[in-house]
Amino acid sequence: MRQFVVVGHETPTDPDEVSLSDLPGAGRLDLLCRCVATGVFLSHGIREAVRVHLVVADELTVTFDSDTLRHLHPDERNVAARVRDALDARADAIGHMPADVSPGVEIRRMGLEATLDRLLDGSGTGATAGPTLIQLHEDGDPLADAAPPPEPVFVLSDHRDFTAAEESFLADRADRRVRVGPELLHADHTISVVHNWLDTDGYESY
Repeated sequence: MRQFVVVGHETPTDPDEVSLSDLPGAGRLDLLCRCVATGVFLSHGIREAVRVHLVVADELTVTFDSDTLRHLHPDERNVAARVRDALDARADAIGHMPADVSPGVEIRRMGLEATLDRLLDGSGTGATAGPTLIQLHEDGDPLADAAPPPEPVFVLSDHRDFTAAEESFLADRADRRVRVGPELLHADHTISVVHNWLDTDGYESY
């Protein structure tokens, strides 16, 4: 199982503030939607065993599970409509129990720390080894020098830097901090590079 946790710092929690005609104006929801599409889709299909978690304003987490997704298309507007549906269902998420939005999409009342705590305990992944938390950051070690772990959980930020509180938490919890290359990339492009790294067993097998 590959998992990506994308922190959306400015994305609204109110579905009425999400306009499908102005996704950049909704806290750069356009970028988060591209992260979902890059995370779960292939050119003519969908990946297996991938989950993308969008942490919205450190209050809610919307999860897309590639193994159970149905009727989702890779364009930003279609993904954004599913995110808006999830935000509309937030009242049905009780405590840390999720609310089902549509096949393969659910929402939880969890911020970043609670989401990572849940993912790192390995529940629901079928993992035989514990998950490895990897922070994707411009100041990390080169990705090419690392070996792919069997159950990676990658966490990355949107168009903004991690906050000081997030950096402190990740410094304590992350097993590794890596960068994907010498240039700064958009979050969705970073996910694409990570997928290629995993697909090729650390650039060893093409």
